[in-house]
Amino acid sequence: MKFLHPAVKEGKKFLNPVPTNIETDTSIWAVLWKYITNKAETTPKKKLGPFTTDVSKYQQPPASGLRITWVGHSSILIEVDGLRLLTDPVWSARASFSQSIGPKRFFPAPLSLQSLPPLDAIIISHDHYDHLDKHVIPFFTRSNVPFYCSIGVGQYLQAWGIQKERIHEMNWMDSYQITDTCKLTALPARHFSGRGLTNRFETLWSSFIIKTTNYNIYHGADSGWYDGFYEIGEAYGPFDLTMLEIGAYNQSWADIHMGPDNAAKAHLALKGKLMMPIHWGTFNLALHPWYEPIERILKLAEEKHIQLFLPKPGEPTVVTGAAYNSHWWE
Repeated sequence: MKFLHPAVKEGKKFLNPVPTNIETDTSIWAVLWKYITNKAETTPKKKLGPFTTDVSKYQQPPASGLRITWVGHSSILIEVDGLRLLTDPVWSARASFSQSIGPKRFFPAPLSLQSLPPLDAIIISHDHYDHLDKHVIPFFTRSNVPFYCSIGVGQYLQAWGIQKERIHEMNWMDSYQITDTCKLTALPARHFSGRGLTNRFETLWSSFIIKTTNYNIYHGADSGWYDGFYEIGEAYGPFDLTMLEIGAYNQSWADIHMGPDNAAKAHLALKGKLMMPIHWGTFNLALHPWYEPIERILKLAEEKHIQLFLPKPGEPTVVTGAAYNSHWWE
């Protein structure tokens, strides 16, 4: 297949599945001017929440075998067929190199790290600040939970206290049996990496498939649209649940983020049954109004007959296969 193969490097840098521009503007000054002159409500005027988690729900398994707790952005506690998996855990107030400046959370994480139930795995898609939180990783040094991450991300995990033997780096197309009944597969995505301006593309970025006895889940993490979604759908679909980014889009970086329109297109290409929009409503990372992604995807879902799953932040919500809308942002 054209897109389903291990990642390729050119020198130190990993390549995207298709030619990709990080920014289509000709200069950083053009982007900066857009931010300076932007009048949109990129941060909520009214306070959201407070959101909390009833942790007593974790004492009973979900009736359907699948339950989701959305902590915000791309941080998701997935309870599936008796396992608990945590994706891209970000709990800090800011998704930034500094907790003094940079994108700030719209609401505190509704579930404390101390209240997390025992985990079977932590999945890290790539090394950007809104997906890899250096203030969270040390919390897990006191446990033995294994980490599954894209190539190169392990260096950060080790630096922050995670033992090397607990870290499993994955190239695209690699698979691990987390347990006998749960297979994790890393797949291509169209994005980039780097925690600074000098190391972009030097670690890998991935999407993931979580395949258990009863469920097939696609976690898209960060990706722009490309035709590889059709190939993934053909080779690995249909998916009971897709988790796809709808926020932080702009024409200046259209190659590396999808936005609602391309997320809907990707869901259909993946042969998804139920779609959970992620990567929105938590941090101010773009120029659009903070509520625009959800309003747009609701309209698209109605037009394209897509079933959406929209749980309230922090609320452990059973996935039944039917559409669900908590209306939490209204």
